[in-house]
Amino acid sequence: MVEKLIERILVASRWLMAPFYLGLVVALCVVLFKFGQELLHFVASSASLSEEDTVLGALAVIDLALLGSLILIVVFSGYENFVSKIDATGHADWPDWMTKVDFAGLKLKLLASIVLISAIQVLKGFMSLEKLSDRELYWLVGIHMVFVVSGVLLALSDYLQAKTEKGDH
Repeated sequence: MVEKLIERILVASRWLMAPFYLGLVVALCVVLFKFGQELLHFVASSASLSEEDTVLGALAVIDLALLGSLILIVVFSGYENFVSKIDATGHADWPDWMTKVDFAGLKLKLLASIVLISAIQVLKGFMSLEKLSDRELYWLVGIHMVFVVSGVLLALSDYLQAKTEKGDH
């Protein structure tokens, strides 16, 4: 009887994660607000922008769009994997991936998004070399490479684990 009670408490504790996902929805709203600000600033000053500033402005809005996508992936996949299944019936435009990303897939999607965001930061750095010190540029590239290597190693470990579980040695 005590064991059943402990198990019920443990299973119910997954709902403690729900406020985190709701908080991420609030964070997504903040990112949307910043996206709107950045886009408005970009469009308003577009007539006087140099080619370099145009690329940097476009990269800034792409960066925020990727961040929003990253938050959305975490919200849906995390909720599905750790709290409760989402009933997609009645939603004709429901994206297929939302209910099909497992924890391994979530890790890979997160890391891929982080690598993309990091790559944009490195590209921004290269676009404004005159504003960065060598040290700052080395840090940007170094951190990006850590993300890339981490992504490759994570994908490799997931691949090897899946291969081992299938019995293909």
